[in-house]
Amino acid sequence: MAKKVVATLKTGKGKEYSKVITMVKSPKTGAYSFKELIVHNDHVKDAINEAKA
Repeated sequence: MAKKVVATLKTGKGKEYSKVITMVKSPKTGAYSFKELIVHNDHVKDAINEAKA
């Protein structure tokens, strides 16, 4: 499944998007998990700041 996403992002309009992976700590267990988002290149910093909040 990941191969399809990567292949799509490399062609045509997909070059305008980036995959943002952030690490989030669970308040209950303290374990870390990863969130993946595909956002437009103009909104990468916004997505990272939103994940921190």
